[in-house]
Amino acid sequence: MKLALLGGGGFRVPLVYGALLGDRHERRVDEVALFDTDAGRLASMGQVLTQMAAERGTGADQLEPPGITVTTDLDQALEGADVVFSAIRVGGLVGRTCDERVALDHGLLGQETTGPGGLAYGLRTLPVAEFIAERVAAVAPQAWFINFTNPAGMITQAMQGVLGDRVIGICDSPIGLGRRAAAAVGVPWSRCEVDYVGLNHLGWLRGLRHDGQDLMPTLLASPAALRTTEEGRLFGPEWVQSIGALPNEYLYYYYYTRDAIAAIRGATRTRGEYLLEQQQRFYDDVRARPREAWSLWRAACADREATYMAETRGNQESRDESDLGSGGYEGVALAIMAAISRGEPATLILNVRNAGSVPGLPEDAVVETVCTVNADGPTPVPASPLTGHMLGLATQVKSVEELLIAAVRERSRDRAVAAFALHPLVDSVNVARDLLRAYERRIPEVGAVFGGTG
Repeated sequence: MKLALLGGGGFRVPLVYGALLGDRHERRVDEVALFDTDAGRLASMGQVLTQMAAERGTGADQLEPPGITVTTDLDQALEGADVVFSAIRVGGLVGRTCDERVALDHGLLGQETTGPGGLAYGLRTLPVAEFIAERVAAVAPQAWFINFTNPAGMITQAMQGVLGDRVIGICDSPIGLGRRAAAAVGVPWSRCEVDYVGLNHLGWLRGLRHDGQDLMPTLLASPAALRTTEEGRLFGPEWVQSIGALPNEYLYYYYYTRDAIAAIRGATRTRGEYLLEQQQRFYDDVRARPREAWSLWRAACADREATYMAETRGNQESRDESDLGSGGYEGVALAIMAAISRGEPATLILNVRNAGSVPGLPEDAVVETVCTVNADGPTPVPASPLTGHMLGLATQVKSVEELLIAAVRERSRDRAVAAFALHPLVDSVNVARDLLRAYERRIPEVGAVFGGTG
């Protein structure tokens, strides 16, 4: 099997390759094509992966590691691919820092996927994502497309307009949430069934069944058990009990907006600025010491994971040890490939077309929910309806996403302004207009969407 990995020079690529190295099935990925527009980053990541494979060893019990090719030619990467995995970042980390700072300059949340920053990220990414979808349709029409590019729900929905349901969105947040909830009540995650539903970075864990018993009421009734989870500490047991569900960690930005803004403003740098500096140092170090590429990556990755969403933890200096490495999006990607290509059915939390599985949201909207996956792809499991503020918030954010997709396709500033203005984290139509103008000035790829004349 051939896997085309788009964004192949990106920092998290070794997580995917590491999962492939651990796969021992006879029908496994044996060829990985790394595609990126940055040849220098591609070369560095190629060295990291080569050293990873070498460390695994070549003994009699070791399988041949997947072969690696690197290219800046998209069609070459796609040709013959059975699966395409996308984790691109249009505008790079420089664009991310602008996403954050423009919002903060207007007194709003500065975060890359949530709020105005996420909309700016979507504006510049949607045209590229749809172009990629068109090339996949032309060069590898039978390939399955696994999307990890943010904003994942919005990008997946836009690409489905070209490739249909062969596009599947994944995220590491829901599986991490589920694992932590299972650990809090002392049951193995592998034997749990969950009721999780919402949108990407905007979902709720409402049920946790083990041996036929829903343990969510037990978890909600115990402040001590809730505090053993990242989400329980983040939101506070009282709030979790009030809404009757464990929220995805990104809902902190909706439930504690002022606190999040104050924390980000109080820091010496935004998350994007930290990553820009850290990753530039990493790639510089690899160029200077290529034989140490793998060890340099491991050190940088450990620091990155420990500081993830640090602004939400207040005075807690680092992430709890038990929460590190519990996301596992690379495992989700491998499970999808195994289910589709070799008949290993799986139940996963994915971003897929709603198709009536989540009442109250549009049929063609991409939702994040529990799915069964087999050779025919994913099928969402019918969920109990979202109600109250959960339904209201999901409906409003989905409407904003659909407005932004239409704005890009129609090159309509009016629709883009409406998307910003109607987002629950933007508080004025005039501010929405100012935001769009500022993003056009600061980020060339955003300005290009509307012809650069804003």
